Amino acid sequence: MPPYALDDFAFDLRRAAPPAEFWVGSGNGTVSQLTGTVCGVGGWFAPPLAAPDSRLTISLEVDGQVIVDLARPGAGNRGLLPAGGTWRPDRIVRRGTYHHYAGDLTSLGVESILTPGHGSPGYVLTLRIRNRSANTHELTVRPELAATHAREVPLSEWGWVPPAAGRGEPITLSHDGLTAVLDAHGEATFRIRVQAANAEDTTRVWESRIARTLGQVPTLTSDIPGLEQYYRRSLASGLVCWWEHPDFVTQPFIATSGLDGGALCSYAWDTGGYAPTLLSLMLGDGVLDVIQSFLDADLTDRYAIAPDGTGLGVAYAYSGWSLVALTRAAAAGRRLDPAMIGRLYDVLMTLDKRFQPDDQTGVLRDYGDQSNLLEMRGSGWEHVVASPNAERAWTLETLAELSDLTGAALPSDELRRSARQIREEVVRQLWDEDAGWFRSRYPDGHTELAYSVQAFDALSSCPPEIANALISHLRPGAFLGEYGVSSVSAEDELHYETADIDWSGGGAYTGEAPQLALTLWQQGRPELAWDVLRRLFWMGEHYPYFPQDHYSDKPGAPASGRRINIIAGLTGAEAILTGLAGIRPNPDGSLHITPNLVAAGNITLSGLGYRGHTIDITIGPDGFEVSVDGRPQSPDRGGTVVAVRPAVSGCGSGTSTG
Repeated sequence: MPPYALDDFAFDLRRAAPPAEFWVGSGNGTVSQLTGTVCGVGGWFAPPLAAPDSRLTISLEVDGQVIVDLARPGAGNRGLLPAGGTWRPDRIVRRGTYHHYAGDLTSLGVESILTPGHGSPGYVLTLRIRNRSANTHELTVRPELAATHAREVPLSEWGWVPPAAGRGEPITLSHDGLTAVLDAHGEATFRIRVQAANAEDTTRVWESRIARTLGQVPTLTSDIPGLEQYYRRSLASGLVCWWEHPDFVTQPFIATSGLDGGALCSYAWDTGGYAPTLLSLMLGDGVLDVIQSFLDADLTDRYAIAPDGTGLGVAYAYSGWSLVALTRAAAAGRRLDPAMIGRLYDVLMTLDKRFQPDDQTGVLRDYGDQSNLLEMRGSGWEHVVASPNAERAWTLETLAELSDLTGAALPSDELRRSARQIREEVVRQLWDEDAGWFRSRYPDGHTELAYSVQAFDALSSCPPEIANALISHLRPGAFLGEYGVSSVSAEDELHYETADIDWSGGGAYTGEAPQLALTLWQQGRPELAWDVLRRLFWMGEHYPYFPQDHYSDKPGAPASGRRINIIAGLTGAEAILTGLAGIRPNPDGSLHITPNLVAAGNITLSGLGYRGHTIDITIGPDGFEVSVDGRPQSPDRGGTVVAVRPAVSGCGSGTSTG
């Protein structure tokens, strides 16, 4: 029996935090509700078709009286009034009420079910209208479809910005009949199809998708308020990025966003960099196809791939590190072809050469301006910076590790020597002892102290005294807000702002705070790691899936200009599994588990699948237990459980984890 069902991801729309705009997808297409309505439908996308300006509005005619479906302020008869609803991965259900007495009582309960089509473009809107009075009514549903053309957009052009509207294929509307007699306390059902979509297939496909993708992912239960919901919403954030389209470059295709038509492309940076372990578990052997699709694209000159595999954008400083992270995670569950590691090395070395060596020793790289990094709006964290130079050191060491395990015959000693030099030079060239922070250096020698969250990505490369100095900045009023982490410290008056919260302050990219918590667990700072993560639990209560970024000082996200969903939402579950629970799958096929105790309560992770074994973990304030295939395991003196031994043949067992 699958560990999760569709209803486990149901979300009460009344709990939604801004922006309260909801989309739902099938893996072939997506569609949005019209905010403020019970039945209205907004834009939809079904690549290659784009209909962002499409609008379906509904009115009801009851005994000759028209009831509009558009909530308006004021007293009296204001039409059909929204009364809540539920989002689920395969549908949006909304409820509404109309209750008026004018000599005779008209009392209707209305439920709409919006389902995107799978295998065909468009959607199905099902209306269930219930008569709550003892009167009999003649009812007619009146749909009105505006913007009746869907533009055909080549798959190579689906990038960060959603495709614009335009003329193209006519949009059709069909139904099974729009009139009925509502007997006393009776009910009528109507189905309206846009582009003749099939709703039944969508639910069936979603049930199958959840069984496949979450079959090896452990379920989490806890008495800690908010933790369980946060974990589930994190998983949902990954699931809604899943596309299974016959014309896409991989099956599945993991989009960076996609629900609102934007970022249907796949960035190497956030696909591989934020939740590699979890994504590898969810994809099974399909993770190799995802890696291959990036290797086939020209990452030396592009940051993402379109759904058909076409490269998009410019060279991105973090692409190499992210792709190596995903490859390392993939190696834990299966044997990797040494030719893949060789090709990965070639791509990484070519990408490396895209960025100039520093002007002091040539060891560090000048990663260019904001277009190649993470797009702060002011000058600051640019050119020769601690991160991603520190990630480059990790990347080289990991390539050496993968080479040794697979027999890829890379120059492992040279790679490890280069990694050591990079770490030394990051500290020697960029560390400002007085500030307790890294400087960034421009080609003309100008330096900046930009207190960016990116500096914490270098923690693993720092000696203890520097790590301590960096971590001292993680405090309320600086990086820590009540509802998350600020991407720039609020104490940095030169760079902090609240308009572009993604990377410039006042909030952060959704993957950053849980990734910071994970880093802190890896650094042996469990109390601070938990303090960072628990600030995010509100998101699990107030979003069906996580948006691109969110505020750190108030619950919510920007109302416009951002993607409505993001693959980096998986980072929350990744931090819980690999940080809090200390699950470490290794490229040699072994699995080490070092749980971190939590004073706040008890946590159970059940059903982790790894190389044919099932692992269960319980964590409490005073201790933990790990069992493998139902047998309790004893930790070593350091508190680590070797749950699965290394594969006899080296890198993996040759079997899928999925």
